[in-house]
Amino acid sequence: MIVRKVLALRGPNLWTRVPVLEAWLDLAGRQGRQTGEIPGFLDRLIRSFASADSGLDEVTERLKQERDLEGVVALLILELQRRSGSDVAFLAWRPPAEDGVARLAVQYQEEEVGRAALALALSLVGSALDDRPFDLRTELERLRTLTQQVRIGPNSAPIAAAARARGIPFRRLNTDSLIQFGHGVRQRRFQIAFTDRTSAIAESISNDKDLTKEMLRAVGVPVPQGRPVSDVEDAWAAALEVGLPVVIKPCDADHGDGITLNLNTREQLTAAYAAALEVSSNIMVERFAPGAHHRMLVAGDRVIAAARRDSAQVIGDGIHSIAELVEEVNRDPRRGDDASSPLRKFPLDPIALGVLADQGFQLDSIPPPGARVFIRRNSHLRDGGNNVDVTDQVHPEVAARVLDATRVIGLDLAGLDVVAEDIGRPLEEQGGVILEVNASPWLRQHLRPWHDPPQPIGEAILTSLYPEGDDGRIPLIAVTGTSGKTTTTRLIAHLFAEAGRVVGMSTTDGIYVADRRIETGDCSGPQSARTVLLNPLVEVAVLETAQGGILREGLAFDRSHVTVVTNLGEGDHLELRGIDTLEELARVKRTTVEVVAAEGAAVLKADDPLVAAMADHCPGEVIWFARDAEHPVIVRHRNEGGRAVFVRDGAIVLARGLEEESLVLLADVPITHQGRVGFQVENVLATAGAAWSIGLSRESIRSGLASFAGDPIQMPARFNLFEVKGATVVIDFPHNAMALEALIDTAESLPHTRRVLVFAGCNRRDLDVVRQGEVIGDGFDRVILYEDKGNQDRQDGELNILLKQGLRGRPRIKELVEVADENLAIEQALRELEPGDLLIIGVEAIERSLEYVQQWMEINL
Repeated sequence: MIVRKVLALRGPNLWTRVPVLEAWLDLAGRQGRQTGEIPGFLDRLIRSFASADSGLDEVTERLKQERDLEGVVALLILELQRRSGSDVAFLAWRPPAEDGVARLAVQYQEEEVGRAALALALSLVGSALDDRPFDLRTELERLRTLTQQVRIGPNSAPIAAAARARGIPFRRLNTDSLIQFGHGVRQRRFQIAFTDRTSAIAESISNDKDLTKEMLRAVGVPVPQGRPVSDVEDAWAAALEVGLPVVIKPCDADHGDGITLNLNTREQLTAAYAAALEVSSNIMVERFAPGAHHRMLVAGDRVIAAARRDSAQVIGDGIHSIAELVEEVNRDPRRGDDASSPLRKFPLDPIALGVLADQGFQLDSIPPPGARVFIRRNSHLRDGGNNVDVTDQVHPEVAARVLDATRVIGLDLAGLDVVAEDIGRPLEEQGGVILEVNASPWLRQHLRPWHDPPQPIGEAILTSLYPEGDDGRIPLIAVTGTSGKTTTTRLIAHLFAEAGRVVGMSTTDGIYVADRRIETGDCSGPQSARTVLLNPLVEVAVLETAQGGILREGLAFDRSHVTVVTNLGEGDHLELRGIDTLEELARVKRTTVEVVAAEGAAVLKADDPLVAAMADHCPGEVIWFARDAEHPVIVRHRNEGGRAVFVRDGAIVLARGLEEESLVLLADVPITHQGRVGFQVENVLATAGAAWSIGLSRESIRSGLASFAGDPIQMPARFNLFEVKGATVVIDFPHNAMALEALIDTAESLPHTRRVLVFAGCNRRDLDVVRQGEVIGDGFDRVILYEDKGNQDRQDGELNILLKQGLRGRPRIKELVEVADENLAIEQALRELEPGDLLIIGVEAIERSLEYVQQWMEINL
């Protein structure tokens, strides 16, 4: 089997709403062959899973049910990911086409893991087909390791999960768990346990333990007595000043590094001082505060979790040695050697031996029944400590002191170390203290306490970023279709800009933010859409959404407030990326309708049957548009109380049920040219429907339509009309037969004595290019062809050969001229203009051609 192509569809796509890998798999002559017809194949696969000891019964049953080889591969990709720790469920496939290539789609959580699972599944199937041994156990371990390495980190994961549950969009910006929540101006960012509002100054203060104590003391928060020391002699002097026992710790370290507790002798202090020096040269001595060590988690203005930390310890039974008791504890499957495990194993290292010696024990000692033996003095999780959730036990006064401490330091998310005998009593009553205020708190200890269910800290932290009811979204309007996408996109963006919004727009002409182009070229795909949604200035996103991007990568967004489908007509770009028919093309474009929010709307063309059929797949409202007010789809919809936009008596009308409201006369909408340009009228109707559905005021819609002139600046090469030497010149970008037909229909309403076209074949299927020629031959008197160059998979001039096939024998065309270069063709057409001509210049290089036309007119007129 050969993988012809693998696509990561990162957003909603042709298959499903979740991210999938789409693999094009060449079955190498095995298409149509059932798995049961391959001797020993399934048995060998099942044996591989048995050797890996990996859910054998479930896999066996599913493999036996699957008859197609491509289905087995898809199933294995899914199962291998699940067994590596990914939460995935979706898979689908399409049988091989005539070329023997099947298409699979399998959900993934991490793209790198999905691709590795694909490669592993193919290797596994290949070994089963060829009867070769395969070490699945080792390969699965590698896949599990990869999953741990690339997945969102344990601090960011619960916030991402909470965002998913609340419908807040998020996007991972790098491999270090930096996540953007929300879109545009509503976005927030989170990494590890920092938010985008975590102050660098506050973090710096929290790292300075002595300064932190001073600031906490200043707001009445109890802290332990102590001071920085210069050397070990000064440390002993400080210990005597504050009174034994004491704690030695670095002034500027995090996560308990270099801290030693409950020091009672000079010898203990000297050893502890040396340990602290390995972490920092800035050392502090504090009076030891007796009591349990608690970690309090603050987000915003709330204490959202509290956990008591119990140090590593065993309870004697009078039978087993300390070493045996520790060994028994370490057998707990929850305990491991690194951070991937919920708990760490108890260490039996020199520090542990010293702690035992202080208690009068050795490893082979047999403690009496009920005796508590400490393996560590500290309660750090990495040293085997346990967590017990005590959130519901925290006294309100304790919570108040914790919030006081957090506020004075200036952190929005913090972990505070509190020592108290009883967290249910005020600190002042029991000599309790707050030891530290830490930025970037480790969240895992609250997610996986020792005995209790975890607190919903992901939800609580997310609520501090986005209060309940706030989904972090900005108005997002997606525009798709065959023709009119760019014009409609630009017009919608103009309406919102005129209403005072900062608009981010992606189109086939580039990316624009607040009317400034920040990227050139065709930007109608998902990468460009993500660029718009990433920009923190953007208040409204208007995204042209082409089929190529949907097929290549899926959508860049999971939900739209409005989706506009301008038309489908005869379609475009068929027989590309496996889309061969109009129905398949409609299915691709329908993806944008399927993601409409429940409170949103799809604005659909009523008189295009394939577009109209998309209405059944819209989760929100449907608003129809058409020039014909009496179209049956509109009439039926209005009778049911629905909304529609149409033309009546020369005006654009907004209708809800049987009520009608005249919005604006077509004569007052410049791009319609008094309503004579039919396709522009439809673009305006779609725009009005989109703006209406999202709540833009009538006056804003009206004034925006009136101020959109449709000139080369606002709408380059989209029916830009000039008067030149008594002739009418139109510059457009007619890229398919449907667009050409629309231009010819419009030409009927414009005064002219002769129609002239400057054109070059647009790269489509051969039959589509021939069809372009037929349409041109029926609609124009004179045609000037310029040579097509640089088209993918085409020889220079090949398209015009096909175009001339279509032109041959058509009834209207009288003259055909061929010119080598686009600008030369434009120059000749302009030079040879006669009064009364209607010249339509179909440009390929839009900006260059527009600039040439404008320069020519400046020189010659």
